[in-house]
Amino acid sequence: MSLHAPLFSCIPNETARVAHAAFPKGNPYMRMRDTLGPIYANRDFADLFPRDGAPAQAPAHLALISVMQFAENLSDRQAADAVRARIDWKYALALELTDPGFDASVLCDFRARLVAGGAEQRLFEQMLLLFKEQGLVKGKGRQRTDATHVLAAIHVLNRLECIGETVRHALNTLATSAPAWLTSWVPAEWYTRYGRRIDEYRLPEAKADRYALAEEWGTDGRELLHRLWDPATDPALRALPAVQILRLVWLQQFYAEPPEAPMRWRVAEDLPPAPQLICTPSDVDARFSKKRETSWVGYKVHLTESCDDDAPHLFTDVTTTPATTADNTMPAIIQQQLETRGLAPTEHLVDAGYVCAENLLTSQQADIDLVGPTPPEPGWRAKAKEGFAGSCFVLDWDAEQATCPQGQVSRSWTASADHEGRPSVAIRFDKSTCAACPARTPCLGNAQGPRSLLVHERAHYEALHGARTRQQTEAFKTVYADRAGIEGSISQGVRVSGMRQSRYIGYLKTRLMHFLVAAALNFIRVAAWLAEVPQARTRTSAFARLAPVAT
Repeated sequence: MSLHAPLFSCIPNETARVAHAAFPKGNPYMRMRDTLGPIYANRDFADLFPRDGAPAQAPAHLALISVMQFAENLSDRQAADAVRARIDWKYALALELTDPGFDASVLCDFRARLVAGGAEQRLFEQMLLLFKEQGLVKGKGRQRTDATHVLAAIHVLNRLECIGETVRHALNTLATSAPAWLTSWVPAEWYTRYGRRIDEYRLPEAKADRYALAEEWGTDGRELLHRLWDPATDPALRALPAVQILRLVWLQQFYAEPPEAPMRWRVAEDLPPAPQLICTPSDVDARFSKKRETSWVGYKVHLTESCDDDAPHLFTDVTTTPATTADNTMPAIIQQQLETRGLAPTEHLVDAGYVCAENLLTSQQADIDLVGPTPPEPGWRAKAKEGFAGSCFVLDWDAEQATCPQGQVSRSWTASADHEGRPSVAIRFDKSTCAACPARTPCLGNAQGPRSLLVHERAHYEALHGARTRQQTEAFKTVYADRAGIEGSISQGVRVSGMRQSRYIGYLKTRLMHFLVAAALNFIRVAAWLAEVPQARTRTSAFARLAPVAT
């Protein structure tokens, strides 16, 4: 398909007449069209289409339809039907009333072009750019970020099921790509063993039986890999994704053994770390993660939205990551993406998972105030709030000395590194001074040696110490109270567009889905802003409203 036809932005007279008769007060789609005009243009997607071939459906239409589709959580077929049947959609798209629409598969093809062209974010960013030009969103304001889990579009498998399903997945792929080669050698019992989904079988419960079954499947997988790597086999078969997945899963799940030795299933302690462990052959990007009581296989999405009082609250950044990515690795990435869009904030409100010394310092260097609860001070003294924690000591960085609460000065000050290799300072007091100190017990507990400290290097220490001090003030609590609004935004994304359940398989398609969800929510919010609908507040129950007002 190629891009030939121009896009007509003028709404046909008959479409406008019928739409205004049906909606005399307008509706969100009509209001957005009247106020902002066409949100997308065909030229925005010219690089995704060839120059030759049959004309394609207008990509500007498909882009807006995709956004409206997620604004109502519609399937491709429902969205295609809405283009044919709904007058407000025809108005927004400037289509004739008699326009027959298109087949639902065109939407799937359009998303595939976006992914193949590395343009997953384009619909979101083009709309955000238009809103920025209209003054609906701006930089140097206040923004807030939070993350939520996302379930992959898969059937979750345990380790044993993953092994069997990986063999079955490879065999099904080879049955399509090289049926003659496969049937020339495959054992007859494999048709029974791998002919159905593994989760349809009753798997053994005893540990020894499960290990025996895993090693039987492991032997079959090794035999399949041996046949594939035979010099007489077509090398193209080894490059098939399903074959590569089989090879990786076998490296992860089984110990390396000589070809003549039986296979041995790895014990859990010898598995690769969660960020590397493949959980299912259906989606090799999905990862297992656990946060408090919630465990899932899939991804994580970090949402950032503006929260200034004089403008609609719009999403300014969407970042999808593997489920195992730690939150504290994200602030610098998110802030850089906001800076690229010209939307870097002056205040960035986040929860405790995003705050660490490195992120506080990096944000300060970018003229951004990262506002959020700091990680608790380490050590038993700080946790029990007894004795003298590290924050009780006064550090003189210029003199390279520390003074304890009893007025004693440290004996040594040495550049060092902590357990993660970060630059730190090791501080140590004199042994004889600590032995004679009247406050030895609350300071050292039962330890026999002198008091010592390991603190961040100066810039990181001062950033973290300053944040911990500010955290105790009423001003901090007042500013930080606005962070809670991002929880409602996540809730809206889940209720309106099913954001926590991926529709598609794979990281890139899931990332595209999250950009579409964010664009759809921005569309809804701007339409509500134009209609002067008040921003929602936290609901109060009928009973709570009866509570007497404190005097």
